[in-house]
Amino acid sequence: MFKTLWLWLGRVLGKLLLLLLVVGLGGWAAGAAYYSWKFSGPVSSEEQIPPGESALTQSIIEDAIRVVEQHRDNTRVLRDAHAKAHGCLKAQITVLPDIDSNLQYGVLSEPGKTWHAWMRLSNGNAYPQFDRARDARGMAIKLLDVPGDKLIDNATHGAEQDFVMFNHPAFFVRDVAEYKSNFAAQADGQKILAFFPSWDPRSWEIRHLIIALKTLSPAPESPVETTYNSIAPFKLGPHNIKYRVIPTPENCPSYELPTPNTGLPNFLRSALYTQLSLDRVPACFALQVQRQNPEYFMPIEDPSVEWDESISPFKTVANIQLPAQDFDSTEQNRFCDNLSFNPWHSLPEHRPIGGINRLRKAVYQAVSVYRHERNQETVRVSSSANTATAEPVKPVQD
Repeated sequence: MFKTLWLWLGRVLGKLLLLLLVVGLGGWAAGAAYYSWKFSGPVSSEEQIPPGESALTQSIIEDAIRVVEQHRDNTRVLRDAHAKAHGCLKAQITVLPDIDSNLQYGVLSEPGKTWHAWMRLSNGNAYPQFDRARDARGMAIKLLDVPGDKLIDNATHGAEQDFVMFNHPAFFVRDVAEYKSNFAAQADGQKILAFFPSWDPRSWEIRHLIIALKTLSPAPESPVETTYNSIAPFKLGPHNIKYRVIPTPENCPSYELPTPNTGLPNFLRSALYTQLSLDRVPACFALQVQRQNPEYFMPIEDPSVEWDESISPFKTVANIQLPAQDFDSTEQNRFCDNLSFNPWHSLPEHRPIGGINRLRKAVYQAVSVYRHERNQETVRVSSSANTATAEPVKPVQD
């Protein structure tokens, strides 16, 4: 009797598993076919600004202010993202002597030119946490002594060119409307609702949830051992492009980092300190660009879509070096905390494009002003000497 029952149960479970396998494979095939159809070119090579974007942007600014207040460090207001820095480092960016003539625009217009810069390496979260926590990792670069009119008319940043990147090739929202919904849910502490805003399955963002989970990756052994991406597109003269920065250890003296103690809360800062300050070994990267081919699905307005490298490969345009240096001082850490990065601190030849970049312009400016006024500090950058100080300022009256 029991043998017959077990055999019957085995047949039922076997058929159920087979059915689930068929349904799963069928769903995967249907999804692949759908996205293959949906993500097919051609696409526009121009920006397409939807109605109501400015109202959504203002609402997102309000949510961003809520976030920085939620994660204040005692009385100090932190960034709404990338709050924890591993260090602010002096960097040198050298344009390739043989850079493609079609890419010689803006800060890349002079082959062989070396720019001095600050580089901020960070975790992605809105509040400091242990480095071993799964998180995004960010890189922000501020080129100094850059002549020419900038897209934001601000005397404080008038000689700067910024690049802002993080270590995943796609973003987890497609546009400003979805960013509003996603960010509002996170600001309310309801992270799961960021991707499941209603009971209607048509509103679920499964693909974007997968991107977000991939973005929250385990920490590298060092911040100089990972690739950083611009995510959103930019202009490079007449071209639409994306940036990325890749490690190029082959361009620096051979170095093997001692095995990090990942139990330490700040082991990524320790890795930088060990290499640059104790062992005095520089770190090297390459700055690369990828041009849009609008005949294929390389959209401007949807940064959740990677541009296919097999169709449009990245090209190196400059080398980046972090020289051996002492960076972990109280003064430099305070300066780092007060630095403001915005991709709109930019020459027109590098103009940010797409909805997420349009959003960044307003939100980054608003949060930066709010943060500096609440902290009652500003930053003076002495670009010729590649030094800086953070100085107190009077609070702005209501």
